Amino acid sequence: MPATSGKVSVRGVEITNLPAHRIARGGVARTFQTIRLFGELTVIENAEVAAVGVGTTRREARRRAIAALAEMGLEPWANSQSSTLPYGLERRLEVARALAMEPTFVLLDEPGAGLNEEESNDLLKVLGRIRQQHNLGMLVVEHDMRLIMRLCDRLHVLHSGRTIGEGTPAEVRVNPAVIEAYLGRSERED
Repeated sequence: MPATSGKVSVRGVEITNLPAHRIARGGVARTFQTIRLFGELTVIENAEVAAVGVGTTRREARRRAIAALAEMGLEPWANSQSSTLPYGLERRLEVARALAMEPTFVLLDEPGAGLNEEESNDLLKVLGRIRQQHNLGMLVVEHDMRLIMRLCDRLHVLHSGRTIGEGTPAEVRVNPAVIEAYLGRSERED
């Protein structure tokens, strides 16, 4: 959706209202809440497509794809058709595609959606490691409170489209408005 006010800049370059391909070339990658893999392509080809999409050569795209799959633990499935992956690995491939773009900033839309506790814990470790190793900015939209509270340094909590809390996980965890919106009031308070 086009911005109605304000500006968005990455590395000092304004990207507000640019087409998606120009935003990607500007250093912003994203994943989708609803997984959008190219099912007819292999796992490595999915990652290569993302790298080619930001203007790399095929050779460079292959190098980036191999590195991204290694970071996400997907090497054993590199030549598998992506439509054959189990759900948790599809989620990882979404992140690998974003990494293959070598972005400055990654937008992750519900990366933990549909994952069981073990898969969510594994994803948390991988995302934390990637953020540190690549010095990436991450904006994560997520309803898995266990994951978000452990992954993020700073939270911005929305309820019905309005901000109800901001701060560190420790600050947000005790915010009365956040507690009421997401945990409900106790019967003693009624």
